[in-house]
Amino acid sequence: MSQEFPIGSKVRVVILPPYIKTADPMPMLRPPDVISVGEEGIVIDRRPGGYWGVRFNRGTFLMDSQYIESTENPLR
Repeated sequence: MSQEFPIGSKVRVVILPPYIKTADPMPMLRPPDVISVGEEGIVIDRRPGGYWGVRFNRGTFLMDSQYIESTENPLR
């Protein structure tokens, strides 16, 4: 079951995926070191296949919900 994030919410990378996919109209694969564990970004949209468009300092990437968590979680 994938986690839901409101558009505009802040998320944090908890695990680096094996590769990063850009959120461009023609997505490209990038090495995972373009972002780092703990880096925060803003959710800009929901994409097909369970992906979230997340804007980080170095660009906008497609992230699966298993690799990110909300920073606005009141349980912490």
